[in-house]
Amino acid sequence: MMLPDMLKMLTDNARQFQDRLTEWQAAMAESQDKAMEQARQWQAQAMQQQQEVNARLMAQMEGASEAMQAQWQQMQKTWEDQFATMREQGEEMRAKMGGAPGGGAFADWAETYAAQMVAFTQKMQGEAAKAIATATEARGKAKKS
Repeated sequence: MMLPDMLKMLTDNARQFQDRLTEWQAAMAESQDKAMEQARQWQAQAMQQQQEVNARLMAQMEGASEAMQAQWQQMQKTWEDQFATMREQGEEMRAKMGGAPGGGAFADWAETYAAQMVAFTQKMQGEAAKAIATATEARGKAKKS
């Protein structure tokens, strides 16, 4: 192979590589945009569901006794305090790790933090399911007697 042919082949290969690199970058940007949009949609849906739960809760609270309302408010405050504590601990861990927003360490931290919050939410949902089952069972027994 002659030198001009080799140079032409190298130039062609470099051009092809640049084209592929541009395609890969575009595909990655598109995937990132889709992921961000999905996250926004999930957040909006979660907020809507929370509003619905809050509305149902308020409807239930209207018919409850004052003692039950006070007890429920104390439980709600405890949960919110627990959530705030978890968030603070997560921020402390991120600060110790040295992860600044935009860095790889921050991405790892954010991913782990999200997993912890999902696990916490699932535990809360499990407790809610148990409470619903208990309430349904108690109502069933009350109707029979």
